[in-house]
Amino acid sequence: MRSLWRSPAKLVVAGAVLCTGGVAAGIATSNDPATSLKICTTVPLRLLHDSITAASIVYDYKYSLWGLPEGSKERDEVKHEVHLRSARKLQELCFRNGGVYIKLGQIIGQLDYLIPQEYVQTMRESMLNRCPVSSYDQVCEVFRKELGQTPDKVFREFDPKPIASASLAQVHVARTHDGQKVAVKVQHTHMTDTAAADQATVELIVNTLQWLFPSFDYRWLVAEIQESLPKELDFLIEAKNSVKCLENFRRLSPHIAEYVYAPKVHWSLSTSRLLTMEFIDGAQVNDVNTIQKLGMHPNEVARLVSQTFAEMMFKHGFVHCDPHAANLLVRPTPGKRSIFGKKKPQLILLDHGLYKELDFSTRFSYASLWRALVFADHNGIKENSVKLGAGEDLYVLFAGVVTMRPWDRVIDPAVDHLVLEGTESDRSELQMYASQYFPQISELLRRLPSVILLMLKTNDCLRAVNNSLFRDSSLETFIIIGKVSSKAVVEAKMMHKNSLLHRLNIWLEEVVLEARLLAMQMAMWLLQVRKAVTWT
Repeated sequence: MRSLWRSPAKLVVAGAVLCTGGVAAGIATSNDPATSLKICTTVPLRLLHDSITAASIVYDYKYSLWGLPEGSKERDEVKHEVHLRSARKLQELCFRNGGVYIKLGQIIGQLDYLIPQEYVQTMRESMLNRCPVSSYDQVCEVFRKELGQTPDKVFREFDPKPIASASLAQVHVARTHDGQKVAVKVQHTHMTDTAAADQATVELIVNTLQWLFPSFDYRWLVAEIQESLPKELDFLIEAKNSVKCLENFRRLSPHIAEYVYAPKVHWSLSTSRLLTMEFIDGAQVNDVNTIQKLGMHPNEVARLVSQTFAEMMFKHGFVHCDPHAANLLVRPTPGKRSIFGKKKPQLILLDHGLYKELDFSTRFSYASLWRALVFADHNGIKENSVKLGAGEDLYVLFAGVVTMRPWDRVIDPAVDHLVLEGTESDRSELQMYASQYFPQISELLRRLPSVILLMLKTNDCLRAVNNSLFRDSSLETFIIIGKVSSKAVVEAKMMHKNSLLHRLNIWLEEVVLEARLLAMQMAMWLLQVRKAVTWT
């Protein structure tokens, strides 16, 4: 039994040592003793909570599963219960600490291909709609620091109750002195003070767990947070990202530019911790009932979402990397209707804090990979997976993580080989692969560059949105991805091939691909007709 206690005890001792060390020195050497005192009293307490929670989870797994044969039904049942208990403990820790921890919980909720389903479901159900809320006094504190006045002086009207709250900030409705209705994003007061220290404590816990359990390697997750969080905490970067995003659509994708929108920024009322934007009414992108009431078709919304992000990934190289449902609104495009009389949707992109730029080489390889995936091209999948960092030993696994499909389905020439129905059978299959190849997936995520990790996260978000909008299957999504990625590859090749013969070969290649895509689309329609006939 003594060995069962050894690993958890190490965690608690490590936490306790760090909690008691360096506090006085930190306060004495700081230029802002009050803030340092706040940090040095809050952070050690959080680290102690972290250590106790981690130790409790480790002990629960070791004790509960001790002696149960691997692969037995009893072990699987007990493991399910331990997963649930541990997920709830982690959830409670995230809510208690807030900020960076909420962000971490949100990421965990998107890792279907790596994390047990109990963790994914627990985090996914709570982390987007139960975020901490700053008091009105704390909001006023931010206003005074940033603009020198309280909200009631800055605006004609300001609702003290936020309409939304996220891990880093909350949003209030206000009206400017000239009568414009605006949304005001206010950073939570503790974020600036404790973000760096919270990152350090999370890193310590993850590194300690990796030391105790070498196969449990989530250091790539910490690295992603450390890179992206400082940018997300500067709202002026977010404002500039929104402007650049729309400019890219006007310049590089004019055919859909009027169907993609971002709220206008009120620059004179915005700082690094306050962001004032045009207020926009719209339906949340996964709210099918409201979308239909507004006169739009959910399938058309899903196609627009897929088209928008495919253009960003494969043509712009500047990608919104947090497209979960709360960050995407939809409204009717003024004066636009489809041939069936339905209103054409306009996609409203919110929260532009997390963007990633893909250099030309990465963008070309990523577009080529997706083109190969859509056409089940084994050689193309391998070649471009290797170029993106997966290596020749893990390219099969990489293709599976990107598509959420096993390899035999990835290279299946059937027209619907990449479709993910979202059924219980699909989820069970994914979890089985996640469990079976856990060490290899961890190694894959460790070696992939951060930009590709964020593309995986973006794919996961978009997959969840599409699954909520499409009534039957998401095959149309892959046809759109095939079209945009193929066009991006052709355009990139044209830029580097000057001779007439080369350009003619590239043009013929594009014609062949367009014909194959058209054939896929025809096959998709036939499948839908067959399903409809069978159902009736």
